[in-house]
Amino acid sequence: MRILIFSLLLAGSLLYPPVQAQQVDGKPIENVTSGGQPSLRGLIELDVTNPADAFKREIDDSSPYVSDYVYQPPLIPHSIRNYELSINANKCLSCHSFRKAPETGATKISVTHYETREGQVLSDVSPRRYFCLQCHVAQTDSRALVENNFKPVESLR
Repeated sequence: MRILIFSLLLAGSLLYPPVQAQQVDGKPIENVTSGGQPSLRGLIELDVTNPADAFKREIDDSSPYVSDYVYQPPLIPHSIRNYELSINANKCLSCHSFRKAPETGATKISVTHYETREGQVLSDVSPRRYFCLQCHVAQTDSRALVENNFKPVESLR
């Protein structure tokens, strides 16, 4: 029986040439093609690393932006590069907290940021609102990633 299995394996390996697998760190990787399906990265193979895009130019403007839709989180009108925003520190609160905003001239964060989901008012920023960049982004002069026909709400203009 062993001889039969060995001979079948040997015949199969002679009939079919080995697949050329790509390697990463010396380990073979197979089936890494995009299958001809384009993505935001373009029509490239999945294991190809593109060079990083250049940083988008942030628009530095001290005045707040006009909202495009109701309940839109305000955009950040200044650079936030090198701001620490971690579990230990929140650089945004050094200017935008209720206590600091009057002396810095920054916009105060919304009172909703001091409420829990159940509506309980806290003395400090709610943990669910602590990480500002979950909702707020710096305004840049970048192009849209996908085509769209978005138009702002007329009553807000």
